[in-house]
Amino acid sequence: MELTHVNQNGEARMVDVGEKAVTLREATAVGHVVMQPETLQILLDGTAPKGDVFAAARIAGIMAAKRTHELIPLCHPVPIDGVEVTLCAEPPQRVCITASVRCEYRTGVEMEALTAVSVAALTVYDMLKAADRGMTIADVHLLHKSGGRSGAFTRVNL
Repeated sequence: MELTHVNQNGEARMVDVGEKAVTLREATAVGHVVMQPETLQILLDGTAPKGDVFAAARIAGIMAAKRTHELIPLCHPVPIDGVEVTLCAEPPQRVCITASVRCEYRTGVEMEALTAVSVAALTVYDMLKAADRGMTIADVHLLHKSGGRSGAFTRVNL
């Protein structure tokens, strides 16, 4: 397998996407925040000291998708058409975060979806850390991507 972000000397480089076709690109990623059941109950009761956890995490995830190229060194700035971040409680002790990103461009949005999930999860942690510093961010992964030369990918549960 050829690594596209490395030149013939093994040095990091940004891939030139100028010759690629502009196509619809979509990606969906998912992740979880695992916490004590009492912490999830604080979230569900709406009594988190910092306010609405899901609202803050949703906005943080959207903002992160839009700024991925500023966080990941070799990512291209992508003209994102849409980002959807959803969070849902999964009792007894988990929050599931899903992010879907789409654009019409020359490169995909997998990193934007993964970044959205990761930053939303970090925000959940930040909003609830006063109640539970032992929370774990887990299982962040790409579920699906479509568009571009490499075609579609759908994760098969392992």
